Amino acid sequence: MEHPRGAADVDDTDHRLLALLREDGRRTFSDMAPRLGLSVAAVKRRVDRLREIGVITGFTVQVDPTRLGWGVEAFTEVRYAGSTPVGDIVSTASTVPEVQAVYTIAGDPDALVQVRARDLADLQRVIDRLRRAGTITGTKTLMVLGRWTRA
Repeated sequence: MEHPRGAADVDDTDHRLLALLREDGRRTFSDMAPRLGLSVAAVKRRVDRLREIGVITGFTVQVDPTRLGWGVEAFTEVRYAGSTPVGDIVSTASTVPEVQAVYTIAGDPDALVQVRARDLADLQRVIDRLRRAGTITGTKTLMVLGRWTRA
């Protein structure tokens, strides 16, 4: 089977294993083995191989931001003056704790910034803080009303 450039060689069993780990990253090898029709040792070997080839890049915890008081989520389109280097875009956003992620994108706008805030007043303060960065020429904020993500 032909793989796109940079794509790892993974089979259907690897994809099923990854789906199980996306559901619960703390799932044990012994829990996954019968679901995959493999021995515990075979599951471990597959996970180790997927880590070695860079398919699995780490394990993390998922936190419910609303339980921590971060009830508002928004994406802010950000436009920069001239050809602002990506490093400058990231360094500006990294100074704002409410910024969850920055996606530099092709076209207009230059970046999409994911923000979590306590309430609308807090969101306004965050956007104002971003706007004060010298190279930002404009923003447009989109509020998240609901969310669905693939496991």
